[in-house]
Amino acid sequence: MNNKKERFNRVATRRTNAILKKLEILGHCANRSAYEFTDEEVNKIFAEIQKATKLTKMKFGLGNKAKEFKL
Repeated sequence: MNNKKERFNRVATRRTNAILKKLEILGHCANRSAYEFTDEEVNKIFAEIQKATKLTKMKFGLGNKAKEFKL
């Protein structure tokens, strides 16, 4: 394996795991006995996460390609 590939695998794995852990921690905020929130607030959170995910995916050249319809 070349150095760039090894580096990508190492860094991307670490960063992905960090993001997944942060999402798990965010999920703790769903505890209604400890927190009060509205559906609108939750929708704003996840809309922002989805927007950031889409933008990041586009940086990899994914998600921005027009899909051709085929029957």
